[in-house]
Amino acid sequence: MPRLALALGAALIATTVQVPAQAETRWVLPQVGSVGATLESTGGALRLRVTSGSAEAVGVTDLGVVTAAGDLSKDLTFRTESRRSVRTAYRMTTGKQRQHTVVQEESLLTFGNAAGSFTLVVRVSDDGVGFRYELPGPVTVQRETGGYELAPTATSWLQTYTPQHENEHEQATAATAPSGQFGHPALFRTGDTYALLAESGLDGRYSGARLTHTQGSSRYDVQLADPQVVSSGRLATAWRTMIVGDLPTVTGSTLVDDLADPARFTDTSWIVPGLSSWSWLAENSSPRDFERQKDYVDAAAKNHLKYILVDEGWSPAWLPALTRYARARGVEVLVWFHWTNLQTQEQRDTWLPKLVAWGIKGVKVDFMESDTQARYQWYDDLLADTAQRRLMVNFHGSTVPHGLARTWPHLMTMEGVRGEENGLNARRNTILPFTRNVIGSMDYTPTRFATAANPKPQTTNAHELALPVVYESAWTHVVSSPEELDSQPEGARFLAQLPTVWDETRLLAGDPGAQAILARRNGSTWFAGGIRSGAATTLDVPLAFLGSGRWLVETITDRGPNLSRSSAVKVGSDRLSIAVADRGGFVLQACPYRAGRSTCDQPRRVAPNTSVLVDATPSVVKAGRTVRVQGIFVARTGGPVRDLVLAPEVPAGWSLVSGQPVRKSLLRDGESVSGSWTLKLDGAGSGDVDLVVAGNYTAPDGRKIHSADAARVFAEPLPPRGSAYVSDLPWTGETNGYGRPQQRDRSHGGDTPPATLSIGGTTYAKGIGSHAPSSLTTWLGAACTRFVAEAGIDDDVTSDEGSVSFVVSGDGRTLASTPVLRRGAAIALDVDVTGVQKLTLATTDGGNGRNSDHADWGHAALTCAP
Repeated sequence: MPRLALALGAALIATTVQVPAQAETRWVLPQVGSVGATLESTGGALRLRVTSGSAEAVGVTDLGVVTAAGDLSKDLTFRTESRRSVRTAYRMTTGKQRQHTVVQEESLLTFGNAAGSFTLVVRVSDDGVGFRYELPGPVTVQRETGGYELAPTATSWLQTYTPQHENEHEQATAATAPSGQFGHPALFRTGDTYALLAESGLDGRYSGARLTHTQGSSRYDVQLADPQVVSSGRLATAWRTMIVGDLPTVTGSTLVDDLADPARFTDTSWIVPGLSSWSWLAENSSPRDFERQKDYVDAAAKNHLKYILVDEGWSPAWLPALTRYARARGVEVLVWFHWTNLQTQEQRDTWLPKLVAWGIKGVKVDFMESDTQARYQWYDDLLADTAQRRLMVNFHGSTVPHGLARTWPHLMTMEGVRGEENGLNARRNTILPFTRNVIGSMDYTPTRFATAANPKPQTTNAHELALPVVYESAWTHVVSSPEELDSQPEGARFLAQLPTVWDETRLLAGDPGAQAILARRNGSTWFAGGIRSGAATTLDVPLAFLGSGRWLVETITDRGPNLSRSSAVKVGSDRLSIAVADRGGFVLQACPYRAGRSTCDQPRRVAPNTSVLVDATPSVVKAGRTVRVQGIFVARTGGPVRDLVLAPEVPAGWSLVSGQPVRKSLLRDGESVSGSWTLKLDGAGSGDVDLVVAGNYTAPDGRKIHSADAARVFAEPLPPRGSAYVSDLPWTGETNGYGRPQQRDRSHGGDTPPATLSIGGTTYAKGIGSHAPSSLTTWLGAACTRFVAEAGIDDDVTSDEGSVSFVVSGDGRTLASTPVLRRGAAIALDVDVTGVQKLTLATTDGGNGRNSDHADWGHAALTCAP
């Protein structure tokens, strides 16, 4: 995929001023609000001072870069300066506010020495300052030389750097923080002035960075993830972003998004934020369990959650059926992927169309764990490909936001945080609103309600309920199980009303590590959440954010192990006195009051109970042959159903020969409609195919519902000919015991090519890497006589836990099997497959659990008729 073109423009630029070169050593840059910036040159070195009010919030010394041509931070001379006012208006699909009106003052100052030149671009906003370097190309940047200078006694909240950005924030001072590397964003406080250091405008054109520090110093240097960045043309580095001001200013800042590139596309009608049910945290093994996933779908439908996220362990064998089950109930499906299964263009071109055909609405992509330019280029490609397919995206095991959600509006959230899957921690929870969540949507995966079977003394249920208000994430994955949601009906009722995108956000009170109280508005309704890390107390919450008029305010707090709701009519000049428990919290919902109004809840209805019955004959079809498909749509209860269209979904490689969509403007409970169609398999098949008939209709609450079912037929593939490797053949079915699908010509455990198959020191260029228990089936069509392979545990397993048995079956009959194997030499298999139609290669756990059961079929090959 071609790399994205460099975009340096703003939506509207006015008042450009060209300043002639002169022997200046100090430049006072235009101020916006209370934020100012001054650039100074001393002895050929540059320093940028950023102020908030009259106080210096942060400085940057030794500005410049080192390139392959030399050091562009020393002996610099001033060349030119120009200034412009930047006015930008844009709208986002995610974030703490959807509509943005940005006023920035930009200064471009060019400096140079014998090694070359660069332009320092500085933008001043009312919530901070960003700067970056622009260099003529071709150029190779080896490092940035500018280092942040803080007051030595400034309080710091820093996270030790790891590429997945999942460590705790530790409190120290700028000088006493330990030596080492720290991730973005980094928060500092001097008096009442805060400075949050971050990055923006960062994608595959540049490298990510972290901060480096030596204990005793108050300087924090920028270290790129790559040893160098090579550009064949003009290069603009990432924005070094300093958000400054009081705590409400920092918390409400949109500077990272404001500096990012504009959206790559404008039609966002298909992008739908919302709450999602997610089973993995409560029950790690549940994503493998089709029936248990249906329980989570039912809970999502009952509690009016828009989505269910099916995490690691799902099977292609049942995911399409689960998706149909969910969509018939008004719930859409999101699905987890290991990033290496979407790493290449070929992989994406295989999987993404398949997901769309199944009805999947988005992907959670996991374990990228890198800030290198190469990984950011992969982010660019994945975002472009998913946008083309209209699939929304969540990055997990990822970097932190750098403004990508503005550039790619279908990016709903990112992890890059020590979330609830790492255990409950009330102190951590009260730091994140002022650090990680400032810069973009945060996939914390909140809200695990305590039950007698799952007590959680680290936080209370009201604290957990407040998290999806205190934190912003366009997709918010609720981690309570169906039973845990049922145990807290007031909590489930609140979640059913809760949006995940906002028109306005305000910090009401906060102290990093102690408490956070935020209010967010969606339309005319306000939601507020408060969390604390300390002892029980009574909070005094001002309601001035409500504005004028009378408001119905409903508050939910802890009452023992349960949640309790109260309501009152208030005005903006009132204050609420709210008792919170030890490490507790609260939520409130406020709506304009009118006589007789007793709740802010908006009506919620479950989807009508409908069904689709499908039959297809014959059940086995060859290329060029047809299948007759019949479908019956039944409206059972909860209707009426309006504007029904009943029709088949024609799979790729098939065509519709006869039949038309069946339309019905109104269908009452108990009524049904039916249709019949003829489909043709145009070419060779690929195994089992679900022929889907769907009824798309409008529910009584106005939602568009997709109700469908399928009849499965077997579309015969072409049989293999001559000598053929199983890894080169189409697989008509495949399951794997852990993580990613089975791997063709690479080991299961390898994330980075070549990930060579290796057993007992012998490597194999061809073969299959799997994780027991696993199974794959390929079509032989009675054309082959012999199967050979060398089977064993892959050498990437270094412990003695791995234990696997290998089984070869033909048409459901066992043809050969091995004893339980452990690390060591491979066992040779030579199996007669004469007359076999379907060949199945399976692995089974050796009886000690599935840890390290990396099973290889080395050189798996067939001998077939020519």
